[in-house]
Amino acid sequence: MNPLRSFLLLRPTLPLLLLLLLIFSSTWSTSSTAGDHNNFLLCLGSRNTTVSPNSDLIHTPNSASYSSVFQFSIRNTRFNDTAASTRPTAIITPKTISQVQSAVVCARTHDVQVRVRSGGHDFEGMSYVSTSPSSTQPFLLIDLINLRNVAVDVPSKSAWVQAGAVLGEVYHGIASASGTLAFPAGICPTVGVGGHVSGGGYGMLIRKHGIAADNVLDAQLVDARGRVLDRAAMGEDVFWAIRGGGGNTYGIVVSWKINLVTVPARLTAFTAVRTSEENVTRVFDRFQGLYVGETETLLGVMKQSFPGLELTGQDCREMSWIQSILYFAGYPNNATYDELLDSRSSAPVQFDKVKAKSDYVEAPLPVKVLQGIWKRLYELESGPSFLQIIPHGGMMSRISDSSIPYPHRAGNVYKIQYYAVWSREGKEVEKRYLDWIRRLYEFTTPYVSKNPRGAYVNSRDLDLGRNNLGKITSYRQARIWGEKYYKHNFERLARAKAAIDPSNFFRNEQSVPPFTG
Repeated sequence: MNPLRSFLLLRPTLPLLLLLLLIFSSTWSTSSTAGDHNNFLLCLGSRNTTVSPNSDLIHTPNSASYSSVFQFSIRNTRFNDTAASTRPTAIITPKTISQVQSAVVCARTHDVQVRVRSGGHDFEGMSYVSTSPSSTQPFLLIDLINLRNVAVDVPSKSAWVQAGAVLGEVYHGIASASGTLAFPAGICPTVGVGGHVSGGGYGMLIRKHGIAADNVLDAQLVDARGRVLDRAAMGEDVFWAIRGGGGNTYGIVVSWKINLVTVPARLTAFTAVRTSEENVTRVFDRFQGLYVGETETLLGVMKQSFPGLELTGQDCREMSWIQSILYFAGYPNNATYDELLDSRSSAPVQFDKVKAKSDYVEAPLPVKVLQGIWKRLYELESGPSFLQIIPHGGMMSRISDSSIPYPHRAGNVYKIQYYAVWSREGKEVEKRYLDWIRRLYEFTTPYVSKNPRGAYVNSRDLDLGRNNLGKITSYRQARIWGEKYYKHNFERLARAKAAIDPSNFFRNEQSVPPFTG
């Protein structure tokens, strides 16, 4: 039996429903939608969900809690000041899977669009705002922040993890159960596991164990009919699709069963910082890595494979896997892994306003290209904009490019992540940074993957294209951006979508539409 499945069945009284109806009626005031939303509320209450005027389940713009709940998980403050018309008409923070089911069934029945948020790291904000000016349909935000249990089973080297947990909480749960088990996922502790795994999820163990989605054994998915489906019930095609095929497309993943990998009690983390005077065109200016072994062995490997880095023992530190999580996340040296439980509010790595892009490189970049990149990095007068290089190879080259939707495997030397980061307010400031990252992206065009130019779905980029948010989304139009993320796997994803959600209930600006031929 799945240890995370739980139900809370309480029926609210009619007076409570009438009070809530008054609250919601003042929020959904437009004549064309008020009836549907009022009926949605009555439906939600009648399906035995715990609902009361003072509950912490439902938050509307008239609620004192609305702004704090909406903003709490926003990691990209570009969307903190989003106009009210693009914010959710209501937010639901379910505490049980049955409440997720009720929200989905009632929303579909009464034509209320749904968006789903796990950790709030969506670079284009699509998990919690509407970024399409032409879309006027109100939407409900289902925020999974209360569904974050982590249940580790050491003998089977697996864990059930609810989708609202952030990586810091997942890692804490694993480390509390074992000192030699790990999960190959990202280094940012505030990233939600729901969206992270749905898009792939890379981290420091990528060359040894692949990405997070490669290490999923089972899942619980609430589909558009409100059913809770495990791997067997959803079928292999849908199970294939949800592991890297993007979030908010096939349903709501409420929990993952993940495979835990074995690591030594001691690993070696290293950071090599090189300034431009030391010829950064030979190496990237900040090279970080995690070696599954001891320092002495690592130095021999690096001397043979990367002599230009000139790595020394002073650049290296031996530590446990969980200590390496704290190390790469930027925690102080004396931090304990208990701090990961408070990572939502205290993690040291917190972005401001961000625009991201991504590329895959199939041959080492020429020196002149590296020099051009460095030059463009110095163009900005302020702001910690940067590039991140994620090496591929190793296990990534041994896994088939169709084993899961993530297709960027053998033949890729590394992935580039471009980040424009700024803090100042104003449309002109934003335009300047957006123009900068787009110029940099254009500059690297001749030197990266082609036909199509690859991109990473968890680095959402609406510059690549977007869907029409109506119920009928053009498969042909979606291919423009979809094949950049998924290459030849896009059609199979669309066929899985047609099987599990043919009416395209779960949709956003870059969700996979049903296949239409």
